[in-house]
Amino acid sequence: MALDDLLKAVDERLLSVTQSAVPVLQDASNHLLAAGGKRLRPRLVLLAHAAVNGQTPDDAIPLAVGVELIHTATLVHDDINDHGTMRRGRETVNARWGGTVALLTGDFMFTKVYQMMATYPREINAILAEATATLVEGETLQILAAKQGALDRETYMEIIAKKTAALFVAAVELGATIAHAPAEWTAALKAYAFNLGLAFQIADDILDLIGDTTTLGKNAGIDVAQGRGLAVAMQGGHTPGNGIAVELANDDFSALAEGFGDSLQEAVTKGRAKAREYADLAVQSLDVLPASPARDELRDLAYQAANRDH
Repeated sequence: MALDDLLKAVDERLLSVTQSAVPVLQDASNHLLAAGGKRLRPRLVLLAHAAVNGQTPDDAIPLAVGVELIHTATLVHDDINDHGTMRRGRETVNARWGGTVALLTGDFMFTKVYQMMATYPREINAILAEATATLVEGETLQILAAKQGALDRETYMEIIAKKTAALFVAAVELGATIAHAPAEWTAALKAYAFNLGLAFQIADDILDLIGDTTTLGKNAGIDVAQGRGLAVAMQGGHTPGNGIAVELANDDFSALAEGFGDSLQEAVTKGRAKAREYADLAVQSLDVLPASPARDELRDLAYQAANRDH
């Protein structure tokens, strides 16, 4: 089945699994899910599955749905924290239904993931559980750092590694694991996804600085207004590093932070270069995988993430 067909099946399943006997939960969930989005994380699940010669893509569809539901739930909660009014070109859930319903909608999506994963083995559930816990840690670090005015470069890199890269890593690991991939291939995909996640989030934070709300489909400038994000981190205290060492288990975030600029414009310029650098590292990790259209798409995805304009 072609990737577009698989993603269409993911979209259909997203709407079906969020049905509820309580109409407002279903309406609020479908409001955001039906708006579409990049579907980057489910795409990673499906492409990773194909890249390791997975033979039954239908097995990967529920996992792709679960990853996207987790991501969407965090967006709903983020918009509450940020007082965001637009997401994916639509009113946010909290703008239309209020913060309480938005909070419950995010919780509803999370619990739907638990239901979906109930029939899967412990290994699969452990991947999602670890990623979700790490994601929440990253979001919490971001809020605390902004509140305390302590968002330096090292902290910024730790935040984006946890809040973004962790779910990217889980996505490819799920696709590879359900396909029973060799350990070497799974490790390569995880390294790819970690660097992809860093590239993607840096590019996203740059767009928060220079993009406009209409093009982005969400509120722009929130990071600066709330004392967080790339520009704030780059103007914080310098954290010394000894070169770029991107390892999946690497917690030396000062090394990841090395090489950023200090001024706002310099942060944007060097941030773009840094995003491309991480994209290059991501692509290099794919060399151990067998040649395939899926591997080519993963390579293209890395550069699209680093160079995107929306």
